[in-house]
Amino acid sequence: MGGDHGVSVVVPGAIEGARTFDVALRLVGDPALITPVLDSIDTSNLDVEILPASDVIGMDEHPAQAVRRKPQSSIVVALRAVKDGAADAAVSAGNSGAMMAGSLMILGRIPGIERPAIASYMPSARSRTLVLDLGAVTDPKPLNLVQFALMGKVYAERVLERSDPTIGLLSNGEEPTKGNQLVQQVYPLLVQTSGIRFHGNVEGKDVAMGTVDIVVTDGFTGNVVLKTAEGVATMLTDILREELTNSLPRRVAAFLLRPAFRAVRQRLDYAEIGGAPLLGIDGTVIIAHGRSNERAICNAVGVARRSAEQQLIEGIRSALEEGRAATEAAVGAETV
Repeated sequence: MGGDHGVSVVVPGAIEGARTFDVALRLVGDPALITPVLDSIDTSNLDVEILPASDVIGMDEHPAQAVRRKPQSSIVVALRAVKDGAADAAVSAGNSGAMMAGSLMILGRIPGIERPAIASYMPSARSRTLVLDLGAVTDPKPLNLVQFALMGKVYAERVLERSDPTIGLLSNGEEPTKGNQLVQQVYPLLVQTSGIRFHGNVEGKDVAMGTVDIVVTDGFTGNVVLKTAEGVATMLTDILREELTNSLPRRVAAFLLRPAFRAVRQRLDYAEIGGAPLLGIDGTVIIAHGRSNERAICNAVGVARRSAEQQLIEGIRSALEEGRAATEAAVGAETV
């Protein structure tokens, strides 16, 4: 029911995801709005049902208040289905704050995790760079970033199939002495965290260059990096289109190079990523972009399936145990 486009895009995108990734689908929301769209789509050989939800949380509503005030909203009903075991994962392109607040209230955190993190990968020169947090915790403590690193490692290994991934701490310089107070507190903690391969500080350019597999940062900075990257990708696409169509010779050249331009656009397109897992929650929750198109919703379903299959929660529990010394040191540093 959420996102910029609602059922007209979410339903067909989800159906394509169910077919592509071979999953059973429960469409949560108002049957009167979902059914007409569903009837216009071929759902043969698919396990698709409508899970009624009589209310919707708007994009402009206060997340926690809306979750409490609207127990029959589609977000709450979907998360309850995960809690009750009726679903293996919940996907939403709606109010991301409500999705996070509802996840905390209904599913709770994995024991030992203090704050969850939104994690997603971004295009880079090498391949893709996993970045977290992207907006869940805008003012974290050192312990939170240590746990983000541990959770990111598990996600990169199990879902993105990156063996022994390298981890960088986002800063305004590569030297250990650079960064704000938070970065300088976190750096030595990551150095002593067992079970991870800490590269050291990385700069903003390293996200795009793919210097490391995982970049850890606070949610405020991470969200700015994400939105800036999306804007730059759109700008580059628009400039290329404009420059390659302003004369006949260039239009001919663009026609010949169309497969290459299509491949570049696909590498930069957020829709190919699909959705971002909310790591640290005791259940699989995928947050899709508010302006998701059908392709993005389809791929978000794929992220949900891979995340649920790879037993992320169990992996995060094990990673926490392995990195216990660093997390205890972080807690000790915060009490000084």
